[in-house]
Amino acid sequence: MLSVAGLDVSYGRGSTQFHAVKDLSLAVAPGHAFGLVGESGSGKSTVLGAIAGLVRDWTGTMRLKGQALTSKRTLAQRRQIQMVFQDPYGSLHPRHTISDALSEPAVIHGLDDVENRVKQALTDVGLGLMHRFRFPHQLSGGQRQRVAIARALMLSPEVLLLDEPTSALDVSVQAEVLNLLRRLREERCITMIMVSHNLPVVSFMCDRIGVMKDGALHETLDRDRLRRQEFVHPYTGQLLRASVGYDRALMD
Repeated sequence: MLSVAGLDVSYGRGSTQFHAVKDLSLAVAPGHAFGLVGESGSGKSTVLGAIAGLVRDWTGTMRLKGQALTSKRTLAQRRQIQMVFQDPYGSLHPRHTISDALSEPAVIHGLDDVENRVKQALTDVGLGLMHRFRFPHQLSGGQRQRVAIARALMLSPEVLLLDEPTSALDVSVQAEVLNLLRRLREERCITMIMVSHNLPVVSFMCDRIGVMKDGALHETLDRDRLRRQEFVHPYTGQLLRASVGYDRALMD
């Protein structure tokens, strides 16, 4: 479904240039989920931004269903790849109703029957129609993230990019949103790429996991190998130990 080869992204110029992503390659099969994990600043979100077309200054090659993607996307290509952002509080316009937020992408892309599409999108993510004319501040964090997911699904994308979609939510709400995403993936055969610091979250959602550090993809392994701790790169082991939480024995 989606392949990336030799992706390089840099910010700035000259002595202030920062190499954010270095020669990264990955491929995701249709209907599968690929996770990117690593510490803050490792380049995970930059990869998603480049794939989404939000980061335009990159080199390398990208293909969607075999067709080349460039930094300048057609409307059809933008419709095929949608993104859910990390912050459910900042990704929705505070003065737009939920109906406005969901309608906007459909109107931009010239879709018909927008009203019924909005109702169906709310139903699909487990929100009642009573939420339609509310404003973001009238919803909980979990409800806002469901709206953000519904907005991304309004265009029936084939690829969904998830940038830490649960990190701003309470643990119980995280589980609800993750179960929702997993159900939608199975029902619609959506290809997903998820960025997260949380290894348990990624192993729950994703078939394969890529480990990033300092802009480079150091290792790719499947879910079962991760759970059996059959990794090669020592940094993967550090991430696994860190995911356990504080352990005094590890500090000695």
